[in-house]
Amino acid sequence: MIKDIVKDEELLSKPAEPATPEDANVAQDLLDTMAANEDCAGLAANQIGSTKAIIAFLGAHGPQVMYNPKIVATMVPYKVSEGCLSLDRETVVQRFQLIRVQFDALVDGKFESRTRKLTGWVAEVVQHGVDHCAGKLV
Repeated sequence: MIKDIVKDEELLSKPAEPATPEDANVAQDLLDTMAANEDCAGLAANQIGSTKAIIAFLGAHGPQVMYNPKIVATMVPYKVSEGCLSLDRETVVQRFQLIRVQFDALVDGKFESRTRKLTGWVAEVVQHGVDHCAGKLV
């Protein structure tokens, strides 16, 4: 279901709760909402009103979802000015060209732990989403 984008900074500033396999509907809402916003490369669940640690983003092979994402390694820092559907301003942030992210993937109704290396634009979008899960406004 397509959801409205949350712009309430107080709500966006709250750290997310761990997601469970029962939160698959939130992941689908993220994908639907992302598809309905043509300028959207990624969304975190708090941007559509959920308190769960879930992100969706456009990866190399189309839309992808990560439950409970955590960045566990970073390399090659740089500064960038990012926009956000939830904020009416751009923010200068430090990002990393290469990251390793650990997350849960929903497989046959249960979580499987995964780790993935990401680079470039996709790494930047995932870092933005993980920041949202931590309650960081970007």
